Amino acid sequence: MSTLWQAVGAEWGKLWSVRSTWWCLAGALALMVLSAITLGGATATEALREGGAGVRMTAGEPVVSATSFVQFAMVAAAMLVITSEYASGSIRVTLQATPARGVVLAAKALVVGPVMFAAGVVSGAVAAASVQAVLSADVFGGLVVAPIGEVVPDLLGAGAYLALVSVMTVGAGAVMRSAAGTLTVVFMLLMGLPLLLLMTGAPVALDASMRLPTFAGLAFMGSTDNLTGGPIPYSAGEGLAWLLAWTAVALAAGYAVLRRRDA
Repeated sequence: MSTLWQAVGAEWGKLWSVRSTWWCLAGALALMVLSAITLGGATATEALREGGAGVRMTAGEPVVSATSFVQFAMVAAAMLVITSEYASGSIRVTLQATPARGVVLAAKALVVGPVMFAAGVVSGAVAAASVQAVLSADVFGGLVVAPIGEVVPDLLGAGAYLALVSVMTVGAGAVMRSAAGTLTVVFMLLMGLPLLLLMTGAPVALDASMRLPTFAGLAFMGSTDNLTGGPIPYSAGEGLAWLLAWTAVALAAGYAVLRRRDA
């Protein structure tokens, strides 16, 4: 156990010692705020046009939707935790200091997960406050804006989703070992493959797309929109189960490759 926490301490220091971490998190904050404001304004305008005065909206809704954009800034930060070591060759030093490959991977996950959870919650809170101010403006007269306190579950859900996606990326990085390969695989899993399956229109493909991480995350965060006008066909609890399953598979695959292949 002491070895694990020593490895966690080492990973924590490495994470904050590079500028890319700060730039990625700053980019995530900017993306979250700008995306949430844009989506919130568009949703409010459409709701008022269709429903008239008295439509109720919470600032948490656009924050949840904005995670679809923000997740890639988090993915970039999480990816570099492991792929940058392969690129520089420092992975050899890491594995010499901690020969147990599972401990190395667990330490990276234990650092990345909480950091991305906190970053997701903080950026979501800033975005929610910004959206609240925008929706309360006179231009949206007739809109009933929910109290800001109601966004807390949305913030926690967004943070948990971004944390799980980031840990999943660490596993993918251990498999692919390169930034380009990891980014391609994670992008296809989070965005490319779900959209391709939706475009087919086939019931089997649609059902399969709903089990991929993006829609599982939306279900977990309480969104019901599956981008086709219909609901996501399962509960928040099942969405979390699918997210955990994808994360576990990625980490298991990463561990298998890390254990079998030399650095």
